[in-house]
Amino acid sequence: MAYPAATLVFLALIAVVIVLGFTAARWNAGNLEHIEEWGLGGRRFGTWVSWFLIGGDAYTAYTFIAIPALMFGAGAVGFFALPYTVLIYPILYLVFPKLWKVAHKYGYITGPEFVRGRYGNKHLALAIGLTGIFATMPYIALQLIGMQTVIGALGIPGHVPLILAFTVLAAFTYTSGLRAPAMIAIVKDLLIYLTVIVAVIVIPAELGGFGAVFAKIAPAKLLLAAPPAGSTGAYSGYATLALGSAMALFLYPHTTTGILSSSGPQVIRRNAVLLPAYSIMLGLLALVGYMAVASGVKDMPQFAAGFKQYGTSFAVPALVLEAFPGWFAGVAFGAIAIGALVPAAIMAIASANIFTRDIYSQFMPGSVASGEAKVAKLFSLVMVAGALVFILVIPTTYAVQLQLLGGMWIIQTFPAIVFSVFTRFFNGWALLAGWAVGIISATWLVALNHFAGSIWAFHVLGFTLPSYIALATVLLNAVVAAVLSLPMNAFCSDRAGDETRAEDYV
Repeated sequence: MAYPAATLVFLALIAVVIVLGFTAARWNAGNLEHIEEWGLGGRRFGTWVSWFLIGGDAYTAYTFIAIPALMFGAGAVGFFALPYTVLIYPILYLVFPKLWKVAHKYGYITGPEFVRGRYGNKHLALAIGLTGIFATMPYIALQLIGMQTVIGALGIPGHVPLILAFTVLAAFTYTSGLRAPAMIAIVKDLLIYLTVIVAVIVIPAELGGFGAVFAKIAPAKLLLAAPPAGSTGAYSGYATLALGSAMALFLYPHTTTGILSSSGPQVIRRNAVLLPAYSIMLGLLALVGYMAVASGVKDMPQFAAGFKQYGTSFAVPALVLEAFPGWFAGVAFGAIAIGALVPAAIMAIASANIFTRDIYSQFMPGSVASGEAKVAKLFSLVMVAGALVFILVIPTTYAVQLQLLGGMWIIQTFPAIVFSVFTRFFNGWALLAGWAVGIISATWLVALNHFAGSIWAFHVLGFTLPSYIALATVLLNAVVAAVLSLPMNAFCSDRAGDETRAEDYV
């Protein structure tokens, strides 16, 4: 045991979380044999629980590892996470209170189910649902990578601890549903805030202040490169990456589930105002990447093996071990590990909700509402087991590449879900065609990029416009859907299939 004090504190925090996960079933008790109770917590979470829950599933363990790692390796481009997390909250405020009202009235528990109700088109809902599930699987795997990194940093060998952790995760997800991650999210977020606040005070003080930290960063990593003549260069890539990422975040099944579990539209609006506190925390966390550069941890012999195995993702664990006493390193690593369990649980539950309502009940004869919760619970186990196999069998590089692709895919659901909250102009089949065009074009461009990046340089009338692939392709998706909707609405309108009413959206 390389770091005994850190390991003992880490294991103690994980044990506390396991107990909380199993006892959560009795918190705000409801009938967990009903899918709305198991998969949405009965839609009874108030402002503060929703704040912890939505923040807990949006700011994941991989976020706390990857953003500082990006700053450590690539520099200023890593700050795209700041404008990105600023832009998401106006979207949350404008879109999701309306979606909540409709979902509550008609008993919808997923985004695809809302789409099916809006258009009467189970095939469009199936496409949206499968997109969510396939985008979520590598996302769960990345939570495993985050946990695996801190377990490795503690010197705990092998995959057994990871397997045990996620076996327990599967068990308390099965028994307690969304109440488990909601309760654990409170502990996780308090630990994360504690860790970040201490880090941004103690580490710069040890390194001689923020001025000394920035003085040790290469000038090229402090600012985006100025664009060359005839191009917007890194500027447009940075801006479109932030905007496209913001458009996609709340479309992931786990974030939608967290929102729909709120007790009402006003709770969502309050959270749109309160959640930017996480953006401040994320900005401070990003600076930890620069602190890792300034501390020189990459050149310290004791961390050479970690950087060789985990790359720049090892920057945060190495800095924590170097800067803090063992017990506090255990607290920090516990926060990151719990930050993996919370979103992974919500992701499994959200995917299970989609499978049950949008695939099983629609395409498998003989399914009945009374068995929905059982089906959802079993599928949540499939998601967790699949992600675990994913990370144990498939190289980490592939998991990261598939998560990159998942972001490109999930944004293609934006027209069908977000536009439909505000208008019934679109035809369901046109939206399905636009979705297909968006999925195919995004996958093709990422493949042409050799899965190495998310920015593509578009050449327009002799001008080069680098753009986030997801944003460019979802615009193409929307144009195709709009153009096709005109003749389809005229000759084969599907508006009679809309089971919602105009007044539902007021």
